[in-house]
Amino acid sequence: MSTGMTEAVAEAVRICASEELVDGGAGVRRAATLGGGDVVVFFVRYDGRAYGYLNRCAHVPMELDWAEGQFFESSGLYLMCATHGAIYAPDTGKCVGGPCRGGRLRPVQVDERDTPEGRAVFWLPDGELRPATP
Repeated sequence: MSTGMTEAVAEAVRICASEELVDGGAGVRRAATLGGGDVVVFFVRYDGRAYGYLNRCAHVPMELDWAEGQFFESSGLYLMCATHGAIYAPDTGKCVGGPCRGGRLRPVQVDERDTPEGRAVFWLPDGELRPATP
């Protein structure tokens, strides 16, 4: 990368083309590490915006999706943990129903921007939550 770029920009990880994330539709999963352990982060679109979270329920540390990439419940309005039915607001990650009411998903910073290949969704890693090295 050229010099003069900020560290955050240099570390941005391209997740997918913007059109791959459909409102209330399937999410995109990415392998990550948190404090040395293997975890997964996921990205979804809700109300026109892309959001990303650590794929770990606030109730029991299990992944949310009931089938790979399936995070929304049937209405497409809430993210739902397949294990115990915790319901999360997709725009805040806050648990709004189920066993962990008041808890929240760990957000990851998302940036959506134009690239030479078209509009794309990027993850801006922070803290201990990092992309897994291939």
